[in-house]
Amino acid sequence: MPDTLKITLAQLNQSVGDIPGNAEGVLAARKQAAGSDLIVFPELHLVGYPPEDLILKPSLIERAAAELQTLAKASASAGPAMLVGTAIVLDGALHNAVALLDQGKVAAVRLKHELPNYGTFDEMRLFQPGPLPEPIILRGTMIGVPICEDIWRPEVCRHLADFGAEIFICINGSPYEINKDALRIEGVAKRRAVDTGLPLAYLNRVGGQDELAFDGASFVVNGDGGLAVQLRDWEEQVVQTNWTKTAQGWRCDRGQLETLAEHPEDIYCAMVLALRDYVNRNRFPGVVLGLSGGIDSAACAAIAVDALGAERVWGVMMPSRFTSQASLDDAAACAKALGIRYTVMPIGSAVDGFDSMLGEAFDGTNRGLAEENLQSRVRGTALMALSNKFGPMLMTTGNKSEMSVGYATIYGDMAGGYNPLKDAYKTTVFAISRWRNRHVPRIGLGPEGTVIPERILTKAPTAELRDNQRDSDSLPPYDVLDPILLGLVEHDKSVEQVVAEGFDRATVEHVERLLHLAEYKRRQAPPGVKLTARNFGRDRRYPITHAFRSGGEVSDAPLGTSRSSST
Repeated sequence: MPDTLKITLAQLNQSVGDIPGNAEGVLAARKQAAGSDLIVFPELHLVGYPPEDLILKPSLIERAAAELQTLAKASASAGPAMLVGTAIVLDGALHNAVALLDQGKVAAVRLKHELPNYGTFDEMRLFQPGPLPEPIILRGTMIGVPICEDIWRPEVCRHLADFGAEIFICINGSPYEINKDALRIEGVAKRRAVDTGLPLAYLNRVGGQDELAFDGASFVVNGDGGLAVQLRDWEEQVVQTNWTKTAQGWRCDRGQLETLAEHPEDIYCAMVLALRDYVNRNRFPGVVLGLSGGIDSAACAAIAVDALGAERVWGVMMPSRFTSQASLDDAAACAKALGIRYTVMPIGSAVDGFDSMLGEAFDGTNRGLAEENLQSRVRGTALMALSNKFGPMLMTTGNKSEMSVGYATIYGDMAGGYNPLKDAYKTTVFAISRWRNRHVPRIGLGPEGTVIPERILTKAPTAELRDNQRDSDSLPPYDVLDPILLGLVEHDKSVEQVVAEGFDRATVEHVERLLHLAEYKRRQAPPGVKLTARNFGRDRRYPITHAFRSGGEVSDAPLGTSRSSST
């Protein structure tokens, strides 16, 4: 029996449904791992994660099964054995599985036991749980292969240890959330290692998939809880780890210990990587966005340049009669700093045309939100026309604070294909913008230096849909609004609980009312990268029509439509 092992961790990106492409990546990584005993790939790597209902198509499962056999045959050639995550049908049931490919065959299969059914996960409607797994034998060593959720509770690892496992290798598709890397290491992996006395290698995928970003950040902890290896986050890596068998059991030798991105760089990298993979895998030539001279569109332009390169980003300033010269100057300065294509397209004539067309119907009424929102809808129509004509994806720029309370115009500034700020509160947008002016993310393609002009960071936020408009005319200041939203959205607190934290009752009740009224808008919003534990759409799923208000009685306002639409 050997007293050393070489195990390569393949922290790779993957494309959902691209089974041949994912298999090609497996073989390319195996070549890099020459000299290793084993190379490990992430959860469901062959079909891509998360596959959602695509996994229910029999033809996809058939192709995955055929490709797995092709990979198994390849394992007969010189090189390491392979642990590959895939979907497998056994006895008529579909399973999330991991297959050991060795010596030209599928040498072993193990099934995921714990199927997550919360937040972004709905595996219980897709897969059947496998039995408590037993270890596999590789080169005379008993290896436990729990799959992702299997280590978040102690039963699977305890069972594997009782059946003789000497090493845990856990494959994952664990999406990014703020502070989740610490939770994985300290809250889960180290506990399983210390509880059993066995080392644990944690391999996570990297890349974007629709609204999810996967940060990689794979690692190895030894049985005493000590961190032996830490891979980088946000980048693909194929890294060999070296293992030695001692009198106390297997230990991973100390290897590379990368420093993970700190806050708010982690948020910024999630936005960049998610947008990059979304645009590229949907085969858009680039993106187009409205560049207003405000903080949100400036931040989105910077994210887009870091994701795609300046040559693939088109900023369009669409001034109305309410647009200030400062906004015109700031938008131009931002475009110049980022090096993007920049077009000024006044919308006055189109707005006048709508005013004329609607004049008879609106006769006898006061000018208000309907007229203001025409400007936003004209802009949305113009940007969609550019997207249709020339091919770039229209990127929207609304932040989570605005989306929470409906401070956005449906079919206007909400129109588009993707929104990198969808799960970022306004205060977060300011934080990442200030950070970006001082740093370039290591995965970024944009320039160094100040890319968001200082005046954009310091001026009062405004939609400029009427004279002297400020966001604060309709909303509490963002340093008040965002903590209230954190309570109501992220923690599902009642009005009473938020008020007890020191906030004005009338303000909290008003924010809660707006939050509920805006649900119908959020259902029609484009996708955007998940950053928090309670993003809209995947995590927080509320009915559009309901009568519950934790702060008191329902007002006379419509339950499903907001009268406070703006921007």
